[in-house]
Amino acid sequence: MSTSPYGELQTELDALTTEAYRPELAEIDQRSTLDIARAMNEEDSGVPAAVTRQLPRIAAAIDAAAERMARGGRLLYLGAGTAGRLGVLDASECPPTFNTDPKEVVGLIAGGPDAMVTAVEGAEDSRELAAADLDRQGVGPDDVVVGISASGRTPYAVGAVEHARARGALTIGLSCNADSPLAAAAEHGIEIVVGPELITGSTRLKAGTAQKLVLNMISTISMIRLGKTYGNLMVDVRASNEKLRARSRRIVQLATGASDDAIEGALAATGGEVKNAILIILGDVNAATADRLLAESGGHLRAALTAARTASASG
Repeated sequence: MSTSPYGELQTELDALTTEAYRPELAEIDQRSTLDIARAMNEEDSGVPAAVTRQLPRIAAAIDAAAERMARGGRLLYLGAGTAGRLGVLDASECPPTFNTDPKEVVGLIAGGPDAMVTAVEGAEDSRELAAADLDRQGVGPDDVVVGISASGRTPYAVGAVEHARARGALTIGLSCNADSPLAAAAEHGIEIVVGPELITGSTRLKAGTAQKLVLNMISTISMIRLGKTYGNLMVDVRASNEKLRARSRRIVQLATGASDDAIEGALAATGGEVKNAILIILGDVNAATADRLLAESGGHLRAALTAARTASASG
């Protein structure tokens, strides 16, 4: 019988797939660099298949999330350590990619911003800390809270989902072990079981890759559902540098096939707003009308184009 003060926790970790020890890799440090790289690559190749098995659950969670966000709700990611950093990363990519308000998609990590680069002792073990973080955000029924934890047992992530659900928010639990407390606590449990890691205990590897793939899906497909794209074109891009300004012009060209002069004129009239410029060209409307039609369509370019063409045909 173990006399360690962490005996119960050690027993719990021993039962987790993500924490399993692989004796066949015990001498991996003796292999060549190329051989280790091949081993890692082979390990990673199984991650997409693990995600595939959960696609119906992922899609259901995204549909529910997009419905809340269409009502003005926010998407909030909460996690500790690597899981928290992945959430912060995904949230931070949404404003430049989809022109969202920074408050629309939020990443919270146990221990606060300092935990992005240094460990904050005890932060991941606190359900209360998660509740306090969510209360500071004023989480409510229109919001979507995603708890992220490779183990599926991290108290901060589980506590976040429990507290958010009590506040009426939609909850999603993303983990990499089956039958996890996190999935059980959430309305939508997503468990991407990728198996033991190459380096025991380093869930920034396969588990981290799996979580990143799913977070990509949650944010990207939600934004598609919210009208942030036109087909597969990123029409809500924020042109904050030269590369993005060039990309904006290319996107308008791909969507419309218009001349350079027409594209420059439309972008100038809309202050560089790609979606509005496309509507001006394809809908044959002015900038003010484009603004109005997009507002009336909730930002969905296809719907605004249909309205512009209907008005033109009837006029």
